[in-house]
Amino acid sequence: MQTGRRQFLAATGSLLAGLSAKNPAWGFANDIEWADVRDWGVEGRGFHDTARYFDRLPSRAKGVVRDAVWNLSRHSAGMMVQFRTDATEIHVDHAVTSSSLAMPHMPATGVSGLDLYAQDERGVWKWVAVLAPREQSTKKAMVTGLRPGLRNYAIYLPLYNGTEHLRVGVPAGGTFQTVAPRQQRPLVFYGTSITHGACASRPGMPHPAILGRRLNMPVINLGFSGNGRMEAEVGNYLQELDAAAFVIDCLPNMQAGEINERTVPLIQQLRDVYPGTPIVIVEDRSYSGSWLIEEQQRRNEGSRAALQAQYKRLQDSGVDGLWYIDGETLLGADRDDTTDGSHPSDLGFFRHADAMEPVLRQALKQA
Repeated sequence: MQTGRRQFLAATGSLLAGLSAKNPAWGFANDIEWADVRDWGVEGRGFHDTARYFDRLPSRAKGVVRDAVWNLSRHSAGMMVQFRTDATEIHVDHAVTSSSLAMPHMPATGVSGLDLYAQDERGVWKWVAVLAPREQSTKKAMVTGLRPGLRNYAIYLPLYNGTEHLRVGVPAGGTFQTVAPRQQRPLVFYGTSITHGACASRPGMPHPAILGRRLNMPVINLGFSGNGRMEAEVGNYLQELDAAAFVIDCLPNMQAGEINERTVPLIQQLRDVYPGTPIVIVEDRSYSGSWLIEEQQRRNEGSRAALQAQYKRLQDSGVDGLWYIDGETLLGADRDDTTDGSHPSDLGFFRHADAMEPVLRQALKQA
């Protein structure tokens, strides 16, 4: 056991050397060696002055943003942690903050689970396993029987629940190397329940996560279910994020009047601080039933007309670096890619990513 422990600590490098003796977050039991992800950092955290480590807004946002936004910001949507190991099994010790593990239209794997990916020999991220929680706290093998070999792994955190803690465990004696969060400027998404991740089956399946893998970039997810409304109070915190690009995708939560009032001020907030950063403005996706249900069609048409008018205002006033995505491109003509006519399924999220990827690539290239 001591030999395995020395090998493990040597492999982690100087950052973590000796932590097992000094930090109660590290422990050794049943020949599994545990490491707390907070010791080397979780990607997707835009702020470090948070009330809980895995919150998405700083503690000072409480009482500034609306209560609904604050409460939703305590979900760990969009966060992921990377590490490198040659272990043939990977264990997790994970707890979420709410006992509501699932929703009627979204499974526990997406709401409260963990999602494991690995890089293949070409550096392509591929899915490996998902944790399906049955209780608030889970301590178990996430995957066993892995083929031998040292490779990179990533775990995506729950979408619609808060994370209380997460430790990763591997059998004693193996190699475990931490991979610090990337320091390059992230993609920052501000939006609604769809950006938040409803209704992905797994935390790695919303389009912000898919685009992060495709573009090989860190992502910050500021989707607030039912509450993505282009609010200036949220814009103040967006101003603190030095993004590679901002994606503003709030229309599903807004009516034409709000769109007319808030679009230009929010974009100007960002431009005041980041004059050259690409800003991608996204229309709302088409309701799946809008081809037959006139009320849904009117809702889509009204919000889009308002956003298009504000986009033209911005262009006419000389605001540069703006990009626009047509809502009709976000989902398929077959109307078979949502869970409830509004929120994308995994297929719908892939189609969102397909629509956004070329725009983001072009915007990033010209930035």
